[in-house]
Amino acid sequence: MQQVTSAPSIVRTKGPLVWLDMDQKELDDAYDQSKYAFNQEQLGRRRALLSELARQRLGRPQRFAYGAAPIEGLDLYPARQPNAPVVVFTHGGAWRHGVARDNAYAAEMFVNAGAHYIALDFSSVVEVGGDLMVLADQVCRAMAWVYDNAASFGGDRERIYAVGHSSGAHLNGVLLTTDWSRYGLPANIIKAGLCCSGMYDLKPVRLSARSTYVAFTDEIEEELSAQRHIDRLDCPIIVAHGTLETPEFQRQARDFAAAVKAAGKPVRFIVAEAYNHFEMSEMLGSPYSLLGHELLRLTGLSPPAS
Repeated sequence: MQQVTSAPSIVRTKGPLVWLDMDQKELDDAYDQSKYAFNQEQLGRRRALLSELARQRLGRPQRFAYGAAPIEGLDLYPARQPNAPVVVFTHGGAWRHGVARDNAYAAEMFVNAGAHYIALDFSSVVEVGGDLMVLADQVCRAMAWVYDNAASFGGDRERIYAVGHSSGAHLNGVLLTTDWSRYGLPANIIKAGLCCSGMYDLKPVRLSARSTYVAFTDEIEEELSAQRHIDRLDCPIIVAHGTLETPEFQRQARDFAAAVKAAGKPVRFIVAEAYNHFEMSEMLGSPYSLLGHELLRLTGLSPPAS
């Protein structure tokens, strides 16, 4: 009888530490969700399908430009009643991928609960030479447009809420900690926010492989790290992550929520058991999910009666 032997396991030699207890490969993997979420591609296709189904039921969105560039637009799925609250969603995609069209999957929940739903479009960081400041300015100008023009589409500018997932949660953190006086607006234009599975301090991100396509500078790291500007935060927020996300995305959420709490500002920290990074976003479209329920509560909305 032939003896079967297993192949020897390959032991990787750990390199010099780059961030906390991680070497370069470990840090790169910790900012690459594909290393932790085997179903990333399937979930991306499913979000696009759910978005198409939402359009079939709600109708095509109204499209508005918030800037001069072709990408600088937003999709509005209007509420059915006047003077309704407004939920603004900033999508993820590692700052490189994603469009508003494929992020309509949460629209139906909010429209049925009585709110306008807006999905933002903005540049890929690759297309602007790696400059994250361009993306940050775009989402800020989009939010300013929503505030200034809410009445024109039946929105209540005193009830604007900001939601973001993944790199969109990073940009949402920027929105929540923006000095709105630079845009000629009051400090409290956003009344509450949800940051789901995001990054809130860019120092370790800058050290990771993401620096191959993001042109990080000291200014970008400092200005676009929401955790360093909690003094500007002027509304209650939810910070959430899943237990199957990368260790760095989990730590980023924990540290950000802890810093907000330590500053004496209202924050609810939610950990979703057995959810990976991409599964977290799907919850935003269901009023019966952990995040959907909490988000409706945060925004003062209720799920429609069945």
